[in-house]
Amino acid sequence: MQDLFDGKLNNDLAKNAPLADRLRPESLDEFEGQEELIGVGKMFRNLIQNDEIPSMIFWGPPGSGKTTLARIIAKMTKSEFIQLSATASGLADLRKIVSAAQSGRKFNNRRTILFIDEIHRWNKSQQDSLLPYVENGTITLIGATTENPSFEVNSALLSRSRVFVLKSLAAENIKNILKRAISDKVRGYGALDVQILEKTLDYLSGVANGDARIALNALEFAVKASRKEGQKMIQLNQETIREALQKTHLLYDRAGEEHYNIISALHKSMRGSDADAALYWLGRMLEAGEDPLYVARRLVRFASEDIGLADPQALVQATTAYTACHYLGMPECNVILAQAVAYLARAPKSNALYIAYGEVQRDIRETENEPVPLHLRNAPTDLMKDLGYGKGYKYNPNFKEPIHQDYLPEKLKGRKYLK
Repeated sequence: MQDLFDGKLNNDLAKNAPLADRLRPESLDEFEGQEELIGVGKMFRNLIQNDEIPSMIFWGPPGSGKTTLARIIAKMTKSEFIQLSATASGLADLRKIVSAAQSGRKFNNRRTILFIDEIHRWNKSQQDSLLPYVENGTITLIGATTENPSFEVNSALLSRSRVFVLKSLAAENIKNILKRAISDKVRGYGALDVQILEKTLDYLSGVANGDARIALNALEFAVKASRKEGQKMIQLNQETIREALQKTHLLYDRAGEEHYNIISALHKSMRGSDADAALYWLGRMLEAGEDPLYVARRLVRFASEDIGLADPQALVQATTAYTACHYLGMPECNVILAQAVAYLARAPKSNALYIAYGEVQRDIRETENEPVPLHLRNAPTDLMKDLGYGKGYKYNPNFKEPIHQDYLPEKLKGRKYLK
């Protein structure tokens, strides 16, 4: 039961909430982006409007609208809607929700929708505890995650849910959101005279990297820093926005999917001999704080896997770069890695060694481990010599002419790995 002070607290929080929170869309028509999911006539939009949503996982980058979409569903549904943050809740909270949901279904025939933000932060045991209640319909689950559900959500829970992928917002979407923030007299800055050029809006929309929250936070900071007491007109230019933005992060999670996406892009750019693209992806990792030794190790592997004997100096370049990075660290070693990346990208490519070793692995797995031929065995004792160890071996340096000698086991004689 709320008292007068609770009401005052809620009003104060709403009034002084960050701009990004105040400006959250309250309906599907206000929602920007994700047209392939919630556009007019789309199946998912129809499910929401008909209050027939299944258990589902929203997977998308920060600022793409996962939580906002869940809140819109909460307003539109006739079900009981409960929200949890995976970082601040656990099994005890779930048990209470399940008990209430069972009572609601039993006495009022009322469904319960449970929204778990950052569901990837729940461990396996916590996720497993959801299974029976999702399966029997006690609760309808909406999970939100920035991480790939294939890796972070239990397969059993995943099989009982639909995964909806939300994409980063386009610059045009973010620009529309910024314009609404400037013009909205209730939730935004419509009561002020905020003047900002179209090209400045384009700049902010572009550098936000598809994250509406970044753009709105920068706009809010710029407005507050530029406003003078008693003055309603506020002029914002690109330099003001750049200072307010203070772009100190990039979309890159050293433990998440984007980490693997970008290192894959670096590998494939080098493999495709595109040094410019390779340098760009290298920069994306280093400027986001990636461990330079991790990058250097991957370059060492690349030098043999994708170049190999086509340019033996590639491995020398890569290992030298690793050593130099170990000595110097960031930021001094950035140009060293850039040199190695450029060299590897421009070097001739050959995966002959990679294929050859793969065939060796296959033969080892699929054939018996045959004994070493007697003439190739070491014979340090008289007994071994008497048993024929080393007998008939031809010491190559003693012969001026080429000699024929078998070096593979009997069943693999004549096998060619390097072609």
